[in-house]
Amino acid sequence: MTDQSLGPVRERLGRVGVWLASLRPAPVDEERRAVRRIEELGYGSIWCGEGIGGKEAFAHQSLLLAATGHIVSGTGIANVWARHPATMQGGAATVGAAYPGRFVLGVGISHAPMVERSGQAYQRPLAYMERYLDGMDAAAGDGPAVQVRVPRVLAALRPQMLALARERSDGAHSYFVPTSHTSLARQVLGPDRLLIPEQAVVLTTDSDKGRRTARAHMETYLQLPNYVNNLRHLGYTDEDVSGGGSDRLVDAIVAWGDEADIAKRVAEHIDAGADHVLLQPLGPLDEAVRQLEALAATVLDH
Repeated sequence: MTDQSLGPVRERLGRVGVWLASLRPAPVDEERRAVRRIEELGYGSIWCGEGIGGKEAFAHQSLLLAATGHIVSGTGIANVWARHPATMQGGAATVGAAYPGRFVLGVGISHAPMVERSGQAYQRPLAYMERYLDGMDAAAGDGPAVQVRVPRVLAALRPQMLALARERSDGAHSYFVPTSHTSLARQVLGPDRLLIPEQAVVLTTDSDKGRRTARAHMETYLQLPNYVNNLRHLGYTDEDVSGGGSDRLVDAIVAWGDEADIAKRVAEHIDAGADHVLLQPLGPLDEAVRQLEALAATVLDH
């Protein structure tokens, strides 16, 4: 896929979107209100993840798209362990056919502890993803016809998965990364592929509150080998990733500060090669929306 062919996708997305883990536990009516407000504010996209046994990714995306009029939605990620590859391909095509140009499929390998809790055996992630993409591609002609092709991006952190994203998809979606990773990812992806990093934020100038909120968010992720190994690859030490995370790591993963501080972090990702930055305000859904309201005028005007 060429950069020219991805131009319309980049235009639809714009510079800044939203990633909200707080959508997953929220009642449906609250989700609808939240995504309508996010669309009104002018953010380009709304993304959320999928846990095995939680809100099913394609049903969830359809709910968000039905509640809104033009915002793009994305899966960050649709979990490969939750469905057969042909079902992944068919589900994406079904959503894409219903909402032309408004859906991005993010596909990811997830994490061993989460997969094993579902009764499955986590396998070598790179090889498994290659086989899974083969299965998706083999089923590509079986789903409904789409007016606008659904872009496919891979959750990718380390160079080998980023290279697979370059060769077998439209780009990469990164999560729990500092801006230094965005620069590395762009180098591996080359100039043509999409690069869509998530950026957790806390809108506060109180350093104690900001870092306390950040560490509560980071606690689970710092127990997952995929994320910890990636941080080590980026030069963070055992001391950085232990004890809730060093201040250096916390400040790199979670942007806290005022509106200008958050806008600066967005600009750093863009300058490092990101196409579209997904802000994830930390806290419950209503608090996240309030932060997005406060940030909109600054981050969307930068």
